[in-house]
Amino acid sequence: MRYNFDEMIPRRGTNCEKWDGTDMEGVLPLWVADMDFRVAQPIQDALQRRLTHGVFGYTHVPEAYYDAVANWFSRRHHWTIDREWILYTSGVVPAIAAILKALTLPGEKVLIQTPVYNCFFSCIRNCGCQALENPLVYENDTYHIDFEDLERKAADPLTRVMILCNPHNPAGRVWTREELQRIGDICLKHHVFVIADEIHCELVMPDYEYTPFTSISNDFQRNAAVCNSPSKSFNMAGLQIANIIVEDDKMREHINRAINVNETCDVNPFGVEALMAAYNEGEEWLTQLLNYLHRNYECMCRYCEQHLPQFPLTKLEGTYLVWMNCKALGLSSEALEEELIKEVKLWLNAGAMYGAEGEGFMRWNIACPQALLMQGLERFKNYVEQKHKTE
Repeated sequence: MRYNFDEMIPRRGTNCEKWDGTDMEGVLPLWVADMDFRVAQPIQDALQRRLTHGVFGYTHVPEAYYDAVANWFSRRHHWTIDREWILYTSGVVPAIAAILKALTLPGEKVLIQTPVYNCFFSCIRNCGCQALENPLVYENDTYHIDFEDLERKAADPLTRVMILCNPHNPAGRVWTREELQRIGDICLKHHVFVIADEIHCELVMPDYEYTPFTSISNDFQRNAAVCNSPSKSFNMAGLQIANIIVEDDKMREHINRAINVNETCDVNPFGVEALMAAYNEGEEWLTQLLNYLHRNYECMCRYCEQHLPQFPLTKLEGTYLVWMNCKALGLSSEALEEELIKEVKLWLNAGAMYGAEGEGFMRWNIACPQALLMQGLERFKNYVEQKHKTE
């Protein structure tokens, strides 16, 4: 079936965080990472069948759920997952928090690669740990890893865990197998456990390939927990379903205990049904989505080259989150976020929320009908023109 990603679907008034998150009328939200597209028809059908039943008691997760997860990653990514390795929970952020609580003590250090997803900072802080930053190197409109710095910080005796973002939000990198190999080798050498946040794993642009971190070697598999979910790829974040995949029995037992202590061990019936439908029947929708997202990215690149050349875009290898260098304006990213909302009613994410290395950048969500993306670009251009007139 053909899906229409150009369709404008009204979301205001649906208690939607993205569109109902402000009382100001007419704001165009291109910030939080969810998509303005309807989910795949098989997901809608599965949810409708469950809804029609009309009884929504406590949920038993069936064997078919584990089969759906294992078969998906085997089929698409040649990654073999044993059913026993899978722990379900309500989301990737609760999963990361549970793993940190299982494996760290207050005062210990957790390696992250900044700029990076803001919830990593809060998870680390809430566990009483310290964030130890391995800043990514920004060069030629992309990012690469400072491996010497990574090794130095992994060697710190207080460093217990590294949170790896693969693909990386907001840098847009899809880490290569060679880069992941070096990360894994460093972490093994210094006894640093890896939490791989791979929630964006399906959102990869043409000519790039996602590699599951633990698929590289048995050693990595024993020294890591992978957190994934169909929530980003299939636009179902509100259904609250995710998985932690851990091969090591003792490590999995510790993590499972933390999930239960934190009371994130129960999931809702709609999340279970949606995951199975997405992984079993959603591939056609996903293929069409990826083509549409790539066209949106190309459209944004052309527009910026023509009208906004002083605001270079970071090369997008994965995710649907475009990282724009706005340092030419001479404003902090937080001030720019506020001014864009106030002056032209455009809502973007301030780069500083992803760490000090994000200062001067803004994050755009391009997972929307292309007409909305063009409206956002026009509003940004109008703001820049107004700003120059007043200077």
